[in-house]
Amino acid sequence: MNAFKKYLAEFIGTFVLVLFACGTAAVVGCSAEAGTGYLLTALAFGLVIVAMAYSIGNISGCHINPAVSIAMLISGKLSLADFVGYVIAQFAGATAGAGVLALFVGVESGLGANALYNGNIWLSLLIEVILTFVFVLAILGVTSKTENGAVAGIVIGLSLTLVHILGISFTGTSVNPARSFGPALLVGGEALSCYWVFLAAPLVGGVLAALVYKFLASEKE
Repeated sequence: MNAFKKYLAEFIGTFVLVLFACGTAAVVGCSAEAGTGYLLTALAFGLVIVAMAYSIGNISGCHINPAVSIAMLISGKLSLADFVGYVIAQFAGATAGAGVLALFVGVESGLGANALYNGNIWLSLLIEVILTFVFVLAILGVTSKTENGAVAGIVIGLSLTLVHILGISFTGTSVNPARSFGPALLVGGEALSCYWVFLAAPLVGGVLAALVYKFLASEKE
């Protein structure tokens, strides 16, 4: 597959993720007390993954997340050159998605930006590492067998919904450095100053998931 087409697919996928999923968060809210809005936001993230998996999955693998890409790099399923290209495309797509979303709802909506849990950096880091670990581990497992191809997108989408159902109340759930970057860049202020948490933690979670899955798979063999 032509490298440019793969990168373009990742750009489009991440653009759609931020526009539709972060857009849902911005429109309906993420308060646990609001119930319906909380679940709609969780579902929006999962449904975008399902839609994109069956749209661009056969082109780029539909990572649309640097944490997934770094796990695939460690697993030997992605070259270093493609990893760099994917990450650049993902950040560009997320920024473009946030830009379009800002035109729709204004930056004062928050654009679905992430935030620290009770202002606690270390707890927020731990939460995001755990959430990302679970999400990426599910991806590595379901994509490890070609016969899972037909259902992989659904499993991955539901896994993302799962981690959002728990994580929204804490940090808004990032598990994706690109998804967090676009909104934080445009919202600025505290969202941007604490962005490094939502860059570092998902990458650590992705690396840990790749290492753990590689160990588990090797033991099985």
